[in-house]
Amino acid sequence: MSGTEHRFTVNLSILFTELPLLRRPAAAAAAGFTAVELWWPWPDAPVPPKSELDALRRALTDAGTRLTGLNFYAGRLPGPDRGALSVPGEESEKFRRNVEVAAEFAQSTGCTALNALYGNRVPGADPAEQDQLALENLTLAARAAHDAGAVLLVEALNAVESPGCPIVSAPKAVEVADAVDAATGLGNAKFLMDLYHLAMNGEDLHKVIDACTERTAHVQIADSPGRGAPGTGELDFADLLGRLTAAGYEGLVGLEYKPGDRPSEAAFDWLPRALRPA
Repeated sequence: MSGTEHRFTVNLSILFTELPLLRRPAAAAAAGFTAVELWWPWPDAPVPPKSELDALRRALTDAGTRLTGLNFYAGRLPGPDRGALSVPGEESEKFRRNVEVAAEFAQSTGCTALNALYGNRVPGADPAEQDQLALENLTLAARAAHDAGAVLLVEALNAVESPGCPIVSAPKAVEVADAVDAATGLGNAKFLMDLYHLAMNGEDLHKVIDACTERTAHVQIADSPGRGAPGTGELDFADLLGRLTAAGYEGLVGLEYKPGDRPSEAAFDWLPRALRPA
């Protein structure tokens, strides 16, 4: 891994969670990282108090860390939800209320990627109606992201852990992003290539990288199985990251893995400290 050309960003919603949210940016900085990303940090509040938004912004600035990615409101993560934007009723309304809040926060922190998780199928709901609702909400989010100088990310999850989510393959996620671009004409809907989810789906990662890198604006990694740090599972990250480089990927690689039964700061021994700043 020492020869990798990629730049890394630490997901503070899965790493350093042994610490309160506002202490995590400084902990990532102490581990040698300058870039971080987050799921929506307030799963019960699509529109949190201004004081909480200000406090997080301050914590990022004080730590010297740049926010590189942020999820729109997606329900309970971690938990049973897999997004909100395709879920009729209260959840999609929460998503809509969150769109401008998340976009404004991203713009204020220089964050240029906003991830919109699709959500689960709802028993009794018409899948076609859910997909139409999703397209409307994704279009709204893409326009807000564009105004904030950001791309809109569409992520494929894995069917093993997310059996209710219909976006569980790379081609399907790219198809959704293409539909959003067709609806807005903005061209800012992109694929989030999470190699862990794709591996759990049994997809050929080499083929996905070769076919989808051109549509990809962000990559996330965790080893499979287990969703641990590289080296804890079966994936060859030297090979996969090298293939991404060969395919022309120049973006950040998000570290979105579980630290296991050790402090998060000990979960980066696979990555030389000199390669951690973005």
